[in-house]
Amino acid sequence: MEFVVASNRDVVTAKPGDRIPDSGQTSDLSGVVDSGAARLVLPQRVVDELQLQLRAKRSFRYADRRRERRPSLATCGSSYFGRHGVFSAVVEPDRDKALIGAIVLEELDLVVDCGTQSLYPREPDSILTEIE
Repeated sequence: MEFVVASNRDVVTAKPGDRIPDSGQTSDLSGVVDSGAARLVLPQRVVDELQLQLRAKRSFRYADRRRERRPSLATCGSSYFGRHGVFSAVVEPDRDKALIGAIVLEELDLVVDCGTQSLYPREPDSILTEIE
């Protein structure tokens, strides 16, 4: 999956109707969707390239149950399928691709189809938020 990441300051200063790629410095990168993961995980090279501000290190648990302390980002902008969101992220120094977790999928209203190994918007024209 290919998507765009931008500095949150560029997203915040964008004019209404601007697309993330048109509003400032961005990075196009490949990502792997993991609906079992919670957050967005970015490679260190993307954080350096976009000069994203790091927060203090936080504890994270991997699927194999080991725990590590990793730097985190307060916010970065992300765009996929023409949908935009602002997310916190974990930074992995040796990662090549981003990891897109459930929070990003939910916020952008994207559905994972495991049978076809595809990702698509639930509603084609807009993000639908359900309130119960």
